[in-house]
Amino acid sequence: MVNLNKVELTKKGQSINLEKKGPKIGKININLNWNQQSTQNSGGFFFSLFGSKNKGIDLDLGCLFELKNGDIGCIQALGNAFGSYNNRPYIELDGDDRTGVVSNGENLRINGNFIAEIKRIVVYTFIYEGVTNWAQADGVVTLSYGDGQDIVVRLNEHRNNMNMCAIAMIENVNDETFKVKRLVEYFDGHQSLDHAYNWGLRWTAGRK
Repeated sequence: MVNLNKVELTKKGQSINLEKKGPKIGKININLNWNQQSTQNSGGFFFSLFGSKNKGIDLDLGCLFELKNGDIGCIQALGNAFGSYNNRPYIELDGDDRTGVVSNGENLRINGNFIAEIKRIVVYTFIYEGVTNWAQADGVVTLSYGDGQDIVVRLNEHRNNMNMCAIAMIENVNDETFKVKRLVEYFDGHQSLDHAYNWGLRWTAGRK
């Protein structure tokens, strides 16, 4: 059954423009949800002695941003770079779900009223804790805004030797709307992702 309230980007490079039904786009919410599963093992005495289960996967949501004035940066819980919704960069991370079982997951909010100041955004996620198993994580990202259709990107292409995934590129279109393009490309860290999209940030180790 086709859900007319959402559209799913299923192929790499597939894109769609946000519908602008009023003078401004308003708030854009990007939600990341995934399955946090602790793998139970019936390993007998020695397993009971040394631990009963493996830790679940902790995905973190974040983004790279570039503003029209040349400012660049990232928004993510690692390093406590939560951003700001009403001030530059007009992007804010709302919460850090360590479990994946919280119903609303993790959310990035973009203030679409300041679209003229935003050039481009790359939305990404990385495995902060747990085994690098993207299939187990079963991540899904949903972009929602105003009265427009939800835009869904599933992380259904996997590279389990990489701990970071670029999910989508969001680009300014004539200061009128944003184009959302599916990426789902995997990297071995922030630096590699940065180089792939020519961002130019300097990266240092951080922690929550």
